Amino acid sequence: MKFARFGTVGHEVPVVIDGGVTYDLASLTRDLTGDFWAADGVAKTREALAVGSLPPVMEAAERRIGSPVPRPNKIVCIGLNYREHAEETGAAIPAEPVVFMKDPMTLVGPFDDVLIPRNSVKTDWEVELGVVIGRTARYISDDEDPLSYVVGYAVSHDVSEREFQLERGGQWDKGKCCETFNPFGPYLVPADEVEDTQALGMKLSVNGTVRQDGTTATMIFPVAHVIHYLSQFMVLYPGDIINTGTPAGVALGLEGNPYLRDGDVVELEIDGLGSARQKMVQA
Repeated sequence: MKFARFGTVGHEVPVVIDGGVTYDLASLTRDLTGDFWAADGVAKTREALAVGSLPPVMEAAERRIGSPVPRPNKIVCIGLNYREHAEETGAAIPAEPVVFMKDPMTLVGPFDDVLIPRNSVKTDWEVELGVVIGRTARYISDDEDPLSYVVGYAVSHDVSEREFQLERGGQWDKGKCCETFNPFGPYLVPADEVEDTQALGMKLSVNGTVRQDGTTATMIFPVAHVIHYLSQFMVLYPGDIINTGTPAGVALGLEGNPYLRDGDVVELEIDGLGSARQKMVQA
């Protein structure tokens, strides 16, 4: 079972894909919002599928696929969460998770164009495991399972402009919050259908050349640790997204720094979570 949103920008409708068939979720919810997840939307969807009350979506393959999560309250990101990635960028291995925020307005569909900002010369790629929160998390205790707060997982592309990020003022927001800088999806896979979040292969290619080929097994701070850690500093609300870091192979760390240019095509995938493709277009 996979949750998705189909339709033109700003007019997406919620669907669920099960057994190769796409079903309309309009009878259960207007959208895949945090309120839907918090009200046990996954279980309600399974019940509706079991009794056959959801109508199929005609010509689903012809529809645009939007982000499976509409605009969240926040996107929280973990930087330098893979040892090899930290080393390739020349950064020290962090003792605690490196946390920064990404503007929720950067969220776009998995096949939408990504705009290279004006005056950009260092737009970079980062495939990441995206985590979607399903119930409010604050001060998670040591005897709780942090993963029980997760509703699902998705492919996330944390696009970054390295000059803006590292050379223009000493903080990361300007290089992370440019328009269209977080393609997400194609769908959200329920958490209980992902057997092991720390055993997922991740790949990203640019114009057909594989640039990143890693696994979540090499995270410095596993997903459960990240969620527990964040909950000590901020409230995580249903629908919030956590980008959990990227493996080695970004342009910043490659010989010649082959940053993205107008017309480049990036393809990315994570085991069990699907694949995405974006064309780079000059803003």
